[in-house]
Amino acid sequence: MSRILVTGGAGAIGNSLCRVLLAGGHEVTVLDDLSSGHAEFLPPAVRFLEASVLDREALAAAFDPQPEYVVHLAALFANQNSVEHPEADLEANGQGMLRVLEAATRAGVQKLLYTSSSCIYGNREVMREDDGAGTLDTPYAVTKYLGELYSQYWVRQMGLNVVIARLFNCYGPYELPGPYRNVTTNFFARALRGESLTITGDGSETRDFTFVEDTVEGLRLLLLGATEPGEVFNIATGQPTPILTLAEEINRLTANPAPIEFRPRRSWDHVRSRVGVIDRIRDRLGYEPRHSLEEGLKITCEWIQQQVGPGSRKG
Repeated sequence: MSRILVTGGAGAIGNSLCRVLLAGGHEVTVLDDLSSGHAEFLPPAVRFLEASVLDREALAAAFDPQPEYVVHLAALFANQNSVEHPEADLEANGQGMLRVLEAATRAGVQKLLYTSSSCIYGNREVMREDDGAGTLDTPYAVTKYLGELYSQYWVRQMGLNVVIARLFNCYGPYELPGPYRNVTTNFFARALRGESLTITGDGSETRDFTFVEDTVEGLRLLLLGATEPGEVFNIATGQPTPILTLAEEINRLTANPAPIEFRPRRSWDHVRSRVGVIDRIRDRLGYEPRHSLEEGLKITCEWIQQQVGPGSRKG
């Protein structure tokens, strides 16, 4: 049994990850300022501290007692939010990363797992870990890659064991709809209200939608499995899905009769295709995504219906 600190652990990924870690017999502490997370969904066994990673005093408290492992999920999410609030993005994703690296070094943790993003690849047909960064189209992409650069520096100069996970379009329970939320969650909310789903672009753009339980399994393997300092791993399905297909499946699951609408793509959105190559994590650690898009969307739909449907406390 290990002590594990999860920053940003009250978000969708963190909530699911905490459940998996607790089931494995680990002690889990979550540090989250609830700017986008929801502490009410966290299991009671989690030790929860409501604060930002920018708060040095709170961060010190989160590292006491000293954890063996740290998962750094905390971030300002995501692209459009960063375009509108670039300074806040830099503070949370840049300065916040530095504070966590410094605290982890002082504590002598065994491993820090940093969650980066597939957006650092830019517009590429195939996205492999060794390809490195492409065109960074938003402040979020810039600061996520900045976190990778700081991670590599800390590995080389400070001797800290940092491993980097590049996540691809994670979706699933424990995320409520709202501004700057994932497209899947907001699509479901609109569909359940009988409203049209709006696609920016023509709908042929593809993304590698990865169900949160599969993302979390990848994170668990990277955190507790055999890796080398500074290694980078994609966590994805390896399967591209057109945005139009996603919208049509959500309309089918919710019996939404409203037509799909199309708008011009946002000025920063140049990515036509996004799909991750997962050979490295599959071959090294036995990772295998277990949920089809249809299965993951069905589970997500049922959870969102409970939260925002008629008579729910979030409706």
